[in-house]
Amino acid sequence: MAVTAHPVDTRLPFGRQLAFGIQHVLIMYTGCITVPLVFGAAAGLDSATVALLISADLLVAGIITVIQSVGVGMLAGARLPIICGATFVGLNPMILIAAEYGLDAVYGSMLVGGVVGVALAYPFAKVVRFFPPLVTGTVLTVVGVSLIGVAGGLIIGTDPKSPTFASPSHIGLAAVVVLIAVGFICVGRGVWSQLGVLIALVAGIVIAIPMGLVTADGIGGTAWLGLPQPFHFGSPEFPVTAVVAMSIVMAVVFAESTASMLALSEITGKPITKGDLARGLVGDGLSGVLGGIFTAFIDTIFNQNVGSVAATRVFSRYVTAVSGVILIVLGVVPRIGALVAAVPKPVVGGVGLVLFATVTVVGVQTLLRADLSDRINATIVAAAVGVGLLPEMAGDMFAKFPSSAQILLTSGVTLGAGTAFVLNLLFNHTALGTFARGKTSPAAVELAG
Repeated sequence: MAVTAHPVDTRLPFGRQLAFGIQHVLIMYTGCITVPLVFGAAAGLDSATVALLISADLLVAGIITVIQSVGVGMLAGARLPIICGATFVGLNPMILIAAEYGLDAVYGSMLVGGVVGVALAYPFAKVVRFFPPLVTGTVLTVVGVSLIGVAGGLIIGTDPKSPTFASPSHIGLAAVVVLIAVGFICVGRGVWSQLGVLIALVAGIVIAIPMGLVTADGIGGTAWLGLPQPFHFGSPEFPVTAVVAMSIVMAVVFAESTASMLALSEITGKPITKGDLARGLVGDGLSGVLGGIFTAFIDTIFNQNVGSVAATRVFSRYVTAVSGVILIVLGVVPRIGALVAAVPKPVVGGVGLVLFATVTVVGVQTLLRADLSDRINATIVAAAVGVGLLPEMAGDMFAKFPSSAQILLTSGVTLGAGTAFVLNLLFNHTALGTFARGKTSPAAVELAG
């Protein structure tokens, strides 16, 4: 009697695999390229350099997507229908490291963070209970709110002396982009809803052309084919605080990806073992290693594509493997990166506003899975969110601290994640929580899990 393969392990006809693979790429493309666009703008990089970052970003995202979908023996890959792309979690720390130490330190610390991630993947899979929705939801909420300021800076500019600073026309352009995205996402059906952000991006570019905000400078001289150059910004450097910050980012990405893999297991009906989970986390770590070498970004599992798997009921991991191949092809065509880098900043800011706020919503949705009726859990969230948002609301709070310490102290992700993790550990995994709740039974210890 023939054994029927699980839908996750089933290959579809080539035409259907290609069509669904392209759809996955279209759904995640805007979110993936927004990270290099925002980082490049915040770091003051020219369009040609941003184009290189985009190409490297797409290449690494494609490689990691293929690894996660197909697997590499018993070493890496969850073997689930996974689409990976640059995470927003590392964006603020990277911007801070670039300002303090330079770009060579950004990618040196990312490389080390990736190595740390690979080394800790299997141990992390065994202690994942210390990163329940109470912690991951808090961190994602802080990440989303913190990045809204970055989107605002793209819309109005960062130089108050510039004649275009806070230009009403730029603000209006961003507002139109937001309205188009919201309209398609809320009113559209099927693929039109899923492509709402991408449609808004294209519409924003079209509107920006007669405004003189779109230029083709440098695009014509960009090669059609080429591989990203390893260590483009020079020999990597490894400042201790920068390495710590990027290692914390990797831990947060682990928690986020773990939640996504568990969700995919439920959606597809394919059980996931600790070994599968660990190999998936190795994929995240490898993205840091490759990102550090090729000047790309740490990848995570894209939740919008998890939602697409649920909506379409197409569970085949070979579909997402096709998406990974498409991303690799896009990554070795530098001219595409140059075209994307020419997108006006107010348009990127408008799109970023929607995407960053969506991260906040995902954080809130995650928190709904925690027991916030418990006063201690609610207090943990309140304290962690408050501490995590301090750098955004009171930007000069740590101005008199050593500059190296500011990499950690001015990062909402670092402060929020550290506060949530420590408080959850104390009050939900030790006898202190039992005592605080006035109970003699240790059963309360796992309330946040």
